Amino acid sequence: MIMIKKLLKFFDKTEDKVREILSRYVILYAFIGGVAIVLFWRGVWKIADGLFFMTGVMSVIISSAILLLTGLFVSFFIGDRIILSGLKKEKKLAEKTEEEIKSELERSIRIIDKLEKIEKDLEEVKNKIK
Repeated sequence: MIMIKKLLKFFDKTEDKVREILSRYVILYAFIGGVAIVLFWRGVWKIADGLFFMTGVMSVIISSAILLLTGLFVSFFIGDRIILSGLKKEKKLAEKTEEEIKSELERSIRIIDKLEKIEKDLEEVKNKIK
């Protein structure tokens, strides 16, 4: 169990470093990610081919059931961010300027600060009621 925790921690830290580096080279990042995803699904496909009951229809039924049960069906195929940005009529992240992104970040920070103040106020009210 300790070995698994160490392994997970290693991959977590390594992932942060790799993401930081690759974020500067988006085309390379996309290419590496694309290749890795295709290889992953190729492996899944080969395993599924080895299972006698896994026909095309069974694959669709089993995968749809799992995706619907876990809440990943819409999220995976469309994405929450895409749905929300469509409803808000927002630009895609790639189309936003650096100033727009900074402005959104500042707005998010102000909202978080306000929420934290509200949380403190609620705690004070709770303590006074007790």
